[in-house]
Formats: sequence, structure tokens, C-alpha cells
Amino acid sequence: MSCHGIMAVMRAAASMLLVLSPSGAFAFAPVARTRSRPLASGPLFSTATDTDASIETEKNPRLSGLALMLDDGTRKSHSIAENTQFVTGFFAGLADRDSYRIYEAMEICMDTTNEERVKYLDSPQLRRLPSIRKDMDFFYAEELGSDWDKKIEPSQASKQYVARIQEISETKPHLLIAHQYTRYLGDLFGGQMMGGMAARSLDLNDGEGTEFYRFEGIESTSAFITEWYKDLNKLDLTEKQKEEIVDEANLVFALNIAIFQEIEGSPIKAMFTLAISTLKQKLGIS
Repeated sequence: MSCHGIMAVMRAAASMLLVLSPSGAFAFAPVARTRSRPLASGPLFSTATDTDASIETEKNPRLSGLALMLDDGTRKSHSIAENTQFVTGFFAGLADRDSYRIYEAMEICMDTTNEERVKYLDSPQLRRLPSIRKDMDFFYAEELGSDWDKKIEPSQASKQYVARIQEISETKPHLLIAHQYTRYLGDLFGGQMMGGMAARSLDLNDGEGTEFYRFEGIESTSAFITEWYKDLNKLDLTEKQKEEIVDEANLVFALNIAIFQEIEGSPIKAMFTLAISTLKQKLGIS
């Protein structure tokens, strides 16, 4: 297997950490709702006035609002620890070409949308496209030339993934919040650990080929994520819109599974079985 091929599946491992729930479970199917209290609202932010609740959720914003709905809504279906096929698929699935096209679509749509709530959650520190372009240059430019982006062909499943991103950006742009939540928080949760694993496995020097895992300007991952959740809960969204966002987050898992299903079994899966065991041990996942 080529160097960039190994790198591709190692990057997939980072995406495996898509939204680690408080209990350490992962899921992808629509589930029963956790309803937040109806709030008075302004044009962009909700205006909750429950002082006791505000004090409690100031410390842990994942205890209320859309943050709680998303964490619960993506946790209660199928735990990744209970589905070995999904685990191996997650590791074997996303290749560089697919990740690149997905982030390209996401970030173009975030640049062009008029949806202020999406823009409010957008952060230059989270953007992955510039980093993944550097990695693609490192792994592909010598083989395919500087115009590698015109030569790589994404899988059919990733084309459908991209089409979904483009569709909602035009019809229901608030659903882009689900993609921000699912992809970027997963990147943050897994970035440091998986970046180190990739660098050691491929004997990479000076961070070459692992820019995807670097988040410049984020000193504390946990503090940054807490603030992101707080911002998420500030958004003025109807109950229906919140439920739509939870459903969309679950759809993101389904879209990823469709990519995994295109990947046929190979001996390299044994390598990722070991990797998942290491991850589960480090993260305390039973």
C-alpha cells in the first residue's frame, strides 16, 4: 500500500471520533428527542432568563439546549463499540480524496451562505481545507502533479455526501450546523491523538503530511469545545429546526457509512482493529 494510502486511512481514524458523547458512545440513527425549554428569541440569539439553569449550564453547556439534543440524539441509536463492522468500516473508509471533497464543499458553502447562525459558529481555527490541501500536496503532488485536485476522482458515496451539503446550503442552510458539529468537533476530539499515531506510523518529520490534525490558535481543546457549545446554545432556533439539525447530524453518520460500504475488506483492517482498541483504552470507552 502506498504511503499516501496509509495516510488516508489514518486520517479516517481521526474522523472516527465524530462527536464523542458524554458516555463515550457514537451513533447515527434518528432517535427520540430531548426537548429543550421554549425560549423567547431575537433575530440570532435565544434569550433564556432561567438564572439557576444558566449558572449550571455555564459550566457545562452540554446539559441543555441544542447541545444536549445533539449529544443525546446521536448517542442513543447504535454504539460504535457494539458494531465491529461499523468500526472497521470507519477506519477503512474515508480516503484523502473523499475528505478533501467533503471539506471543500462544506467550507465553500459556509463562505457563501447568508445563514448568520452558521456564520456565528464558523471559526478560522476549525477550518480544515487549507490544512488538508497541504497534506494532499505532500502526498499527491509528486505522483500526480500540482494539479492533483483536478485528477482525483471521489467515490460515488462521497459525491452523494457533497451533493447533500450543497442541497441544504440552498434549501435549509441552518442544517449546515449539523455538519459543523459532527465533523469539526470530531476533528478536535481526535486530532492530537491521531496526528501523533499517523506521524509515528509513517515516520513523518516536522509535521509533514499531518497538517490536518493541527489546530493553530486553539490552546485548549476542551475549553474551545465548551465555548463552541455555549455559542451553539445561544442560537435562536425553533424546536422544529433543532430537531432537523439532530436528524441531519445522524444523516452525516449514514453518509459516512455509505462511503465505508464502498470499501472492500483488506488485510489492513487488522491494523485498525488494534488502533480502535488503543483509542477505546485511552478514551475510557468500554
